[in-house]
Amino acid sequence: MADRTHGNPFTAVLSWVLDQRNKDPKVAPVPRGARLDGRTCLVHVIMACRSGIPEAGQDVRAESGSDKVEMIQVDLSDFDSIASFCDALRDRNVTLDAAVFNAGVVPVTSRRSKHGLELMFAVNFLAKFVVLNRLLHDGIIPNAVYGDNSRAEDPPRVIFVSSETHRSSIPIDFDTFGEPIEYGVSDGVKYYGLSKLHLTTYFQELSRRLNPGGNGENPDVCVHAICPGAVNSNMAREAPTWLKPILKPAMALFFQKPEKASIPVDYLVASGEMGEKTGEYMHMLRIKDPSEAAMDPDNGALLWSKTEDLLRRHHVI
Repeated sequence: MADRTHGNPFTAVLSWVLDQRNKDPKVAPVPRGARLDGRTCLVHVIMACRSGIPEAGQDVRAESGSDKVEMIQVDLSDFDSIASFCDALRDRNVTLDAAVFNAGVVPVTSRRSKHGLELMFAVNFLAKFVVLNRLLHDGIIPNAVYGDNSRAEDPPRVIFVSSETHRSSIPIDFDTFGEPIEYGVSDGVKYYGLSKLHLTTYFQELSRRLNPGGNGENPDVCVHAICPGAVNSNMAREAPTWLKPILKPAMALFFQKPEKASIPVDYLVASGEMGEKTGEYMHMLRIKDPSEAAMDPDNGALLWSKTEDLLRRHHVI
């Protein structure tokens, strides 16, 4: 049985606080002067975001001093919106050097997407599978599996923002895969962890499929995942009203600012080391193995086939 250190909001906060005190060795962050000039990065230069927040792109453009930051609207809970987003990248002949998939939701209680799927499952995992399926097949992310445009000298990078909550998740139930789950306030963190177990299992399987026969070195596409640790963001905006007076001060006091939490993401995107290997999982700036369940090739293969079956039923692939 999984260790439920993230089984409810209180134990999750305590676990995240203890993470900050971890003294295990870290990798060195990318130097402050490191640049990505001339490279096209989803999120870093081409931002995928929801409608109604154009100021996000304006802020990034102003902070970076670059006029190449562009907003493309996408709702990751809506397959039609995802298709339009991918069509826009294809029609503009975009080629990505890096793609960072960091969008996530934590609804206070269970909610369904436009297509009748549980929202965390749809956004935190399934949307990434759908987007990557298109970007790889269309050659927007160069790869040798779905085309002949391998870039062995300069492989593209795919980065997923996952979570250590995947370790204490309940197992993936492949018999009821994709069926909506009903949960209340007390189980939100539990099913958030499950959505991250889906994602972490997927990242491992994607790395294997894009780099067949490899041992993680000299990859065709570098696929990595990161848990940034506890971040003082608006992810808890839907927390119950009674919990917010406790949660908000605790997050402000103990959790990292987003600027600090982005440092390991920058490392995966820009460091030379991470461009020479694949399948790495990081917790903050520490490289470690994900859970045994996430690393299991049988689980990965079954997750892939079940996901494709689900998407075919929704006429997405």
